Amino acid sequence: MKLAHVSETFAVSPQLEPRDMGGLADAGFDAVICNRPDGEDPGQPTVASMREAAEVAGLAFHHIPVSGGEFPPVAIEAFAKVREEADGKVLAFCRTGTRSITLDALANVERQSAAERIERAERADYDLSALRDRLGE
Repeated sequence: MKLAHVSETFAVSPQLEPRDMGGLADAGFDAVICNRPDGEDPGQPTVASMREAAEVAGLAFHHIPVSGGEFPPVAIEAFAKVREEADGKVLAFCRTGTRSITLDALANVERQSAAERIERAERADYDLSALRDRLGE
């Protein structure tokens, strides 16, 4: 399991497996966000199996799927709500982690400038520089 810690309360990851949920709980995470639609790739765990494993591990599980490079306002708002209402650390995942960190940058829960969000993503090995205009100031 490869986690990229973006802040003290947020991390992203490429695709996880149900067996990873216990380790996330042990690492102090309270919530998991899946940003992949079901059936995106052959062999991908189903959302139902991920939700069940998360709940068994004591984690809140949220499914906010995005695809095709589209980040609709409803997804950004749902992502922000989970981040704002979480009692502790949140981990978001997708195929590579890029959609998850992009949603976080667009949601801007931590009220950072565009430059700060791009820099923080870069420290986590994600390049969001192409989003600079969309991220605002």
